[in-house]
Amino acid sequence: MSEPIACLGAGRMGRGIAVVFAYAGHNVALVDFKPRAQADFDRLKGEALAEIRSTLATLASFGLFDATGVDTLMQRVAVVPQADAKTALSSAAVIFEGVPEVLDLKRDALAECSKLAGPDPIIASTTSTILVDDLSGAVEGPERFLNAHWLNPAFLVPLVEVSPGAKTDPAVTAKLKTLLEGVGKVPVVCAARPGFIVPRIQALAMNEAARMVEEGVASAEDLDKAIKYGFGFRFAVLGMLEFIDWGGNDILYYASRYLTKALDSDRYAAPDIVERHMREGKLGFKSGSGFLDYKNIDLDAHRREKLKAFVDMLGQLGLARRPVL
Repeated sequence: MSEPIACLGAGRMGRGIAVVFAYAGHNVALVDFKPRAQADFDRLKGEALAEIRSTLATLASFGLFDATGVDTLMQRVAVVPQADAKTALSSAAVIFEGVPEVLDLKRDALAECSKLAGPDPIIASTTSTILVDDLSGAVEGPERFLNAHWLNPAFLVPLVEVSPGAKTDPAVTAKLKTLLEGVGKVPVVCAARPGFIVPRIQALAMNEAARMVEEGVASAEDLDKAIKYGFGFRFAVLGMLEFIDWGGNDILYYASRYLTKALDSDRYAAPDIVERHMREGKLGFKSGSGFLDYKNIDLDAHRREKLKAFVDMLGQLGLARRPVL
């Protein structure tokens, strides 16, 4: 039987997580952690359940499952008032905190949640901005606490960035990873650093795209087209570091030097690791190692596999064409 899940907060993140776990067979309690008049709670409950039902109906309309299954999935989701929080939290295997991104608000909610839940449930904050160790001091039993950053829409994006803190028990991190993999997610573990992985990279890319519009390099429409059909197309198959290895660390090294000078900006300067790889001859595919190790990989077969993935993506985009013979 699937373990029960609780979400602290019935907002957008909690609703998205509820879709994921109900879809995968778990009972999910969305715990409203704010004191409300009954009429206000009833309104929130109705809105939350309506949004979850609508999301599931949309997924069914895309052919993922028969729409007759929506009612069954909805039976696994409950919206719980603050008065009943103790029962819902203490019976959960994992609690995902999703209250607004305000440090004191989160710390207060986590302190109360950890008391009500008792010592057993794993508690994971879904914060996108606050480091785990800035929150863990509020939790009774910080060894069972960590961050789990979901990317919106949570019910579709596979990635979840898992960030353990200084006091997090490694067994807790492993258990949460296993749970997430079991519901079809792809968890990655990252150190407690500002921005996690994706937000830190995408902040640079988004600011640069905005700057290029500002400079008149290209229109917003053409920039987005370039991102979708070039940048996004390649990195969806290779990932960013394997892409460096694919082309060669030396390509990035020389391109960085040129852009730094041509655009008169240190934001294009290569980090020390790229300089070090040049000195050590770790150029990627061509040398057998780079950011990744290719010494025990059949590179011809690996290239063919990646090229096939590119062709499959062309098909998905409606851009695959047969030759003119």
